Amino acid sequence: FKTCHSIPDSVGLAITTRAGIIVYTSDFKFDQTPVDKQVMDFYKLSELGNKGVLLAITDSTNAEKPGFTPSEKEAGKNIKEIFRTATGRIIVATFASNVHRIQQVIDAAYIHKRKVAVVGRSMVYVVQIAMELGYLKVPKGTLVEVDTLNNYPLNQIVLLTTGSQGEPMSALTRISKSDHRKVSINPGDTVIISALAIPGNEKMVSKTIDNLFRLGANVIYEPAAGVHVSGHASQDELKMMLNLLKPKYVMPVHGEYRHMIHHAKLAEEVGVPPGNIFLTEIGNVLELTNNSCKINGSVASGKVLVDGLGIGDVGNIVLRDRKHLSEDGIFIVIMTISSEDNHLITGPDIVSRGFVYVRESEALLEEARELVTRNLEELGKKNKQDWSSIKNGVKDIMAEFLYKKTGRRPMILPIVIEV
Repeated sequence: FKTCHSIPDSVGLAITTRAGIIVYTSDFKFDQTPVDKQVMDFYKLSELGNKGVLLAITDSTNAEKPGFTPSEKEAGKNIKEIFRTATGRIIVATFASNVHRIQQVIDAAYIHKRKVAVVGRSMVYVVQIAMELGYLKVPKGTLVEVDTLNNYPLNQIVLLTTGSQGEPMSALTRISKSDHRKVSINPGDTVIISALAIPGNEKMVSKTIDNLFRLGANVIYEPAAGVHVSGHASQDELKMMLNLLKPKYVMPVHGEYRHMIHHAKLAEEVGVPPGNIFLTEIGNVLELTNNSCKINGSVASGKVLVDGLGIGDVGNIVLRDRKHLSEDGIFIVIMTISSEDNHLITGPDIVSRGFVYVRESEALLEEARELVTRNLEELGKKNKQDWSSIKNGVKDIMAEFLYKKTGRRPMILPIVIEV
């Protein structure tokens, strides 16, 4: 069934099973005036509700926000107003997938007689494909190549770019660092960041905004500017969805756990019994029959790490070691001992990487060598000369010594060579 979201052709799924109908709403909101004029399929939702929905799996992203999410056209109105008052070049950053926002930027540029150039690989791909498929309507002569921008006055230019989340390699981030090959900020540029920072990206977005201000740009960003609206349903829309579907069971998904908690409370408010609402974690198995629903165990799930040619073969221990190495470096102690009586023949030799610079820390390393030598002599006196005792003894005494001297805990790797 048709839904409204920030991407074209968004749909929800109604899956008919032997137990009953399962509805997955996907990401949605009830936009009464969508840019593409494709409103939510209310009739289909009502029809499903009349048939009887066993389980509704519903979007929780905006479950904390009261009321209704504004229409996408509201963001377009504010963008057009900024275009009307801007005196210099305009740069707009948004999600490459938000074709409706891109359309409104192009419309605003056309109204105010500006040329539009697209920057950023994903944005270029989306604009090109959306135009080919008819989702994006660009007036003839509006779109120009970045290489031709010098042919136009600054007040006739709009740059449409990626980087609204401060991604390190995105076009806007590189522009803000004066690191882009073709685009640099001019004092008086207006930069519109037409997106909200996704949780976890706030620092990167803030840094990009600060860099743009330092370069003399006028940066317009959410939440006060009104240049972005969400593509997700707020509380009243979530209630409306539940009232249309009338599900027996509800499983809130998509969002942080707190969002799902708020969604569960909304489901209770519209009459779903608390025992029929399931808050699941990634990997949980939800088992359904025509008259029951329960969490029944879990399956292996989560992130699959790709490392070189290996897929999924890097485990927690390897990741822990890499993290340790990246933070404090490695300290290797190499010893050669006799196979007859385990006495020290050569060494100990010390190799340090990512911990201290050897040439500037010779006194520290010499003291470490003397400490290891004394430790081996003491182990010999105690008749503890097996490899395990030697390695553990060196590791323990070096860990204590290095932390006392430097306040750091490098990975300590004793290597014993027997001859």
